[in-house]
Amino acid sequence: MANSKQAKKRAKQAIKRHLKNIHRKSAIKTAVKRVMDAIQEKDASRAQELFKDAEAKIARAKGKRVLHANTAARRISRLAKRVAEVNKSA
Repeated sequence: MANSKQAKKRAKQAIKRHLKNIHRKSAIKTAVKRVMDAIQEKDASRAQELFKDAEAKIARAKGKRVLHANTAARRISRLAKRVAEVNKSA
C-alpha cells in the first residue's frame, strides 16, 4: 500500500483512470457490434452512420492511449472494409 500522500493520490487516480478505460473499451465493443449487426442486415446507410460513431470512439481511445495507435488503425481499417463491401453490394 502507498505510504506517502502523493503515492496515495496517484493510487486513487490510477483506479479512476482504470475505470474510465474499461468504460471506453466497452463502448467501443458495443459500437463495433452495432456496426456488425447493421452489416449482417445489409443496411448500408445505417452501417455507414454507425461506423462513423465507432470510428470516433476508437480514435478517441487512441488519443487517450487506451488503445495502441496501430491497434486503433487496424480496427478502423477492418471495419471500414466491411462497411465498404455492404455499400458496394447495396
